[in-house]
Amino acid sequence: MQVAIPLFPRFTALDAVGPYEVLQRIPDIDVLFVGHSRGEVRSDNGMLGMICDASFEELPRPDVVVVPGGIGTRVLLDDATLLDWISTAHHHTRFTTSVCTGSLLLAAAGLLDGLTATTHWGAVELLEHLGARYVEERVVEHLPQRIITSAGVSSGIDMALRLVELVAGAEAAQAVQLQLEYDPQPPFDCGSLAKAGEAVRLRTTQLRR
Repeated sequence: MQVAIPLFPRFTALDAVGPYEVLQRIPDIDVLFVGHSRGEVRSDNGMLGMICDASFEELPRPDVVVVPGGIGTRVLLDDATLLDWISTAHHHTRFTTSVCTGSLLLAAAGLLDGLTATTHWGAVELLEHLGARYVEERVVEHLPQRIITSAGVSSGIDMALRLVELVAGAEAAQAVQLQLEYDPQPPFDCGSLAKAGEAVRLRTTQLRR
């Protein structure tokens, strides 16, 4: 099974690497990073470079697509090459998925019209402008349409574990979770907009993307 993760300038690293770490642990799954061309792509802060293994033309029919987010999604909302690839690939995928603002690209490709979906809390208005109906959930599934969206950054790990369950079974997904020792116990309980106070929300505007 081939999983394609598209990379683009100013993507958020964990959006791509989180699902990669989960999915690549299943022996029957090969994860490939794709892009407009082969070669290095830099993350949203420019500090991390990752390599595209193939161009979109070279991998037209992956079994699963995982679209990461990042501030770089904004300039791709009318990028015909990427959006056409997402739309065309979706005709053949078992699942087409997104992490964080990757859902903006699914919406721009016409995949979320009228569907509920999730994204990073900072992109809700734009997601709805693109035709989706935002819901404040960590993972949103539309299995008949073969579409799954997940919320901000870290939720991509949860989504990827669900993908493993769907393609390899619950026991396999639990084994991956155990191997990763994914047992979150954060020191603060403010990981969603509803839980964060005004001062914390304001502080997020001062953080590097």
